[in-house]
Amino acid sequence: MALDLSGLASLGAPRQRSIARFPWHVALLALSICAVGVWNLASASRSSHVDIWITQATWMGVGLVLALALVLVDYRLFRQGAWIFYGVVVVLLLVVLWKGRVIMGARRWISLGPVGFQPSELAKIAVILVLARWFSTDRESDPRRGPRGLAGIAIPAALVLVPALLVQRQPDLGTALITVAVGATMILFAGVRWKTLVVLGTAVILAAAAAWPHLKPYQRKRVETFLNPEGDVLGAGYHASQSMIAVGSGQGFGKGWGQGTQTLLSFLPEQHTDFIFSVWAEEHGFAGALVLLTLYFALVGSGVTIAMNARDRFGQFVAVGATSLVFWHAFVNMGMVTGVLPVVGVTLPLMSYGGTSVLVVFAALAMLASVGTKRFAN
Repeated sequence: MALDLSGLASLGAPRQRSIARFPWHVALLALSICAVGVWNLASASRSSHVDIWITQATWMGVGLVLALALVLVDYRLFRQGAWIFYGVVVVLLLVVLWKGRVIMGARRWISLGPVGFQPSELAKIAVILVLARWFSTDRESDPRRGPRGLAGIAIPAALVLVPALLVQRQPDLGTALITVAVGATMILFAGVRWKTLVVLGTAVILAAAAAWPHLKPYQRKRVETFLNPEGDVLGAGYHASQSMIAVGSGQGFGKGWGQGTQTLLSFLPEQHTDFIFSVWAEEHGFAGALVLLTLYFALVGSGVTIAMNARDRFGQFVAVGATSLVFWHAFVNMGMVTGVLPVVGVTLPLMSYGGTSVLVVFAALAMLASVGTKRFAN
């Protein structure tokens, strides 16, 4: 009697199709940046004699496992838990303000035994999911209704501002600004009338003027130093000044791995986190910086392509949010260390040291890959 294996073949077909449709280029680009990041951290940590690159590689391994688990989940399931996740993150941000661990004057961490994590990083994912849920269900999001006005963006804007303001209270201006930038990108993608943009632009300027007296003294000093870089190079402008020296001294092809004098002599502050790009540019020069820029550009471009080809509105907005998270982090960090933007403390995705940051970026990229994988699913 012959065996009928057609049923087994049909069971394996969906899995084979999912593997074939998986955006392998996104994974390859992300892993390439990870490899560069670990290699760069090994050099950046030589002066401190602490092998933080090993810890970073471990976090990346955990992030990879997390990403694989999330990719196996249909991204449409995230839609059901978006509001719950958003609520949990807001509660965690409140807990941080109440009983968070204080490090270097900032209350940003919650301790779980020997491990600490930053709920502010989770706020970015929460904003992406809740806005994707909102725009995929709100009738105003129907493209046939045209761009939305002030009333149409009031609730989405509030959903962004609530966690952003809680993060700013820690204080963590950089993460708050990235959260707002990601949310604003998704809102603009939904469509906003140009008159509304003018009103919002005016409101932002007025809000910035009103918020200026309430910023921490060091935050105001950073903005003043950005406007006048030579005003206090030994004080508030020290970070930016040393960073630009490091970047410029790399010239065409850099000084070589482990040969960066700004890094070895510890002139470059926060060289393993906020200013990690300065280490890379000093040791590998313009050519190395161009390679890294190309990797990020290709990753963002791949995200835009996935967003444009998503099978539904929720997936489209998730892809836009995940892509904008990577873009704004890279854009602000590189602009910050080269003197184009004020120093606000923003990490470079998959390059800067930090466990929570690595996990959040992996989670965002996993959701992006899930959208790309399921774009032809029923």
